[in-house]
Amino acid sequence: MSNTLLSIQIIPKTPNGEDSIPYVDRAIEVIQSSGVKYQVNALETTMEGDLDELLEIVKKMNVAVAEFGSNSIISQVKIVYNPEKGVSMDKLVEKYRP
Repeated sequence: MSNTLLSIQIIPKTPNGEDSIPYVDRAIEVIQSSGVKYQVNALETTMEGDLDELLEIVKKMNVAVAEFGSNSIISQVKIVYNPEKGVSMDKLVEKYRP
């Protein structure tokens, strides 16, 4: 079982004030190519996996958005870490699902 849930919201500054969605899409592509379990939500994306692996993905996301053209990026991150029992998205939200 995974030991970490990490939710991230990427807020890129765009060079000419254009729409930030293509930059956010680029960040999500990094998650998709990583192979970890994830869920995209309206305001943030949650990933499930090993803490070190997820933090490395966050780094790659920031680098990718910068390479895409953003010269300033805010990453708001929330982490749930349980090294002994593990943690999962499904378990945390199961009581809210029909």
